[in-house]
Amino acid sequence: MSDLATPSAANDARHRRFDVFGFLARYGTVIALVLLVVFNLAYTRNFATLQTLNVNLTQVCTIVIVAVGMTLVIATGGIDLSVGSLMAISGALAPMIFMGTIFPVRNIYLAVAVAMVTSILVAGLFGLFNGWLVSRFRIQPIVATLVLFIAGRGIAQVMTNGNLQTFRVPQFQWIGLARPFNIPAQVIIMILLVAATAWVLKRTVFGRSILAVGGNEKASELAGIDVPKIKLAVYAISGSCAGLAGLIVIAINSSSDANLVGSGMELDAIAAVAVGGTLLSGGKATVIGTLLGALTIQLVRYSLLANGVPDAAALVVKAIIIALAVWLQQQHRT
Repeated sequence: MSDLATPSAANDARHRRFDVFGFLARYGTVIALVLLVVFNLAYTRNFATLQTLNVNLTQVCTIVIVAVGMTLVIATGGIDLSVGSLMAISGALAPMIFMGTIFPVRNIYLAVAVAMVTSILVAGLFGLFNGWLVSRFRIQPIVATLVLFIAGRGIAQVMTNGNLQTFRVPQFQWIGLARPFNIPAQVIIMILLVAATAWVLKRTVFGRSILAVGGNEKASELAGIDVPKIKLAVYAISGSCAGLAGLIVIAINSSSDANLVGSGMELDAIAAVAVGGTLLSGGKATVIGTLLGALTIQLVRYSLLANGVPDAAALVVKAIIIALAVWLQQQHRT
């Protein structure tokens, strides 16, 4: 009897063994964020001020907003390289509407409302096009979204004839410059979007279907989940989030440059998702983790720059963090 009990005891001990990689994969981002805050409190001048907090939050807002949509796409096992170009399209279209370039609207409030809604919807429709290529023609997501990654910015440049659009329209720029309750408006938008998306993922059938599709697409189809509709939805949401982020960027800058708006955003969003703990292979997603991942990357960059380290070195550190996060995910899965 004692011989028979020995393997069982060994198995129990193995299961009780502390999973270092699993712990770091789950809590590594939080630990890194806490360590960065402690480091800056000790070594960075004027870190513990409201101004520093606002600077870091406003710089990370658009990344988080785009990364929320990217999280949903990656959760299905896809990827969206077109988000930066969709930001450029949205940012090019909105001023053309509220400044009356396309058609005159006498009431500025109505013009701004039409411009914002139309720009986000157009970006969402382009996202829907990405989803259509992925779900209908089963094109690899990285290839399907590469189409608008290349063509989207060209579309924005054609719309504006390559010209810089400048404006002073407070009724529109509140989205990037207003501070209700002394909190930047884009921070409030970011928090509401993250909270709503986290609730959808955890509490709704749609959210569970997203994770199921990313975990096992064939099994999801057999379970009755409409996989093409789920993919269409997440790419449309990703496009809409990019459209919203594009509006915030041009509102802050008081100008729209189709060459620059959203440049490199796809990489920043993917980085935030990866560092936040969402599996790049799909099936697991955490929007709160995406927020923490974006904050961690931003704080690393701020810490280095505030302490005299060149921006080029900050990019190297950022790349190392992303590689480490993905490596930890792989170790935990194996």
